Amino acid sequence: MMSTTIEEAMRAALALASRGVKTGPNPRVGCVILSPDGTVIAEGWHRGAGTAHAEVDALSHLVDDAARGATAVVTLEPCNHHGRTGPCTEALIAAGVARVVYAVADPGHASGGGAARLRDAAIDVVEGVLADEATAFLHGWLTAMTLRRPVVTLKWASSLDGRAAAADGSSQWITGTAARQHVHERRADADAIVVGTGTVIADDPSLTARGDAGELLPHQPVPVVVGERAVAATARVREHPHALIEARSHDLDAVLADLFKRGIRSVFVEGGPTLASAFVRAGLVDEFLVYLAPVLLGGDRLALGDVGVPGIADARRLAVERLEILGDDILLVARPAPAPPAAAAPALSAPSGTDGRTL
Repeated sequence: MMSTTIEEAMRAALALASRGVKTGPNPRVGCVILSPDGTVIAEGWHRGAGTAHAEVDALSHLVDDAARGATAVVTLEPCNHHGRTGPCTEALIAAGVARVVYAVADPGHASGGGAARLRDAAIDVVEGVLADEATAFLHGWLTAMTLRRPVVTLKWASSLDGRAAAADGSSQWITGTAARQHVHERRADADAIVVGTGTVIADDPSLTARGDAGELLPHQPVPVVVGERAVAATARVREHPHALIEARSHDLDAVLADLFKRGIRSVFVEGGPTLASAFVRAGLVDEFLVYLAPVLLGGDRLALGDVGVPGIADARRLAVERLEILGDDILLVARPAPAPPAAAAPALSAPSGTDGRTL
């Protein structure tokens, strides 16, 4: 059998990871185990919370001492804690693996530290192989674990002149069917969908993710309503497959912290201008999805209100990731632009009569 390079194995591990579940508290991870001569002898991936992690899944396909002296190639640093399953570090050590190669470090407070544990057990550890590709693949989960809050996607649909509704308040439908179906697919990719009480009162939405024929998609985001007003007992959102979370607060940092504790790692914010503006103003949006329809509405029904920008110098700059054509509409996907590097402080001139040394 032909030997496999470490980079080839890592790309195979990333492909395996993509088979995992997109939602939930756990990352999508893949693992390839190579024999001492570089032959692939096992593969595995994580299938969701409570199931075997990728390394353990791969090891489960081997018998006796088949992993002794082998190399485990993993997309994420092996975990080092007891959760629903045991530490992957201990499984690798017990199997007699000689080397572990991983792409990106685990930023988790509890789960991190796997590399150090493996080195303590005299296992050779190599990190950073295809790190850029793995970081892009795990972007949402890594962001959530680093910030200790769910990654936030903010969506709105508007006319080309930035209006979310006509002068009489009507807004169905600004965009066409292709754009609306794309929204439902993005809902299904999130752990939770977040709206404000104003949206619930005005529109009585179900907050479900549905297919072309109106059927419920296999994964449904948990509905979250933010605001101090109670949601009516007859509201359609109470018929959602998941129990409604009522976040009786306007403190968005606290709301997101609570959702993170509940295991929610991604939220899809689909409220009206008030909630959308609040998320932008607080600097809590990680991804923008803006659906632009080729219509002009005029008036004052803007998609965003005050976002804390008193002047052009304070504008919240975005970096456009991509544009997509959806029927007659345009989807713009953007992220907050990185802050420009700080300007270097000007060198101080030495006072006359000194030798220029620091005083």
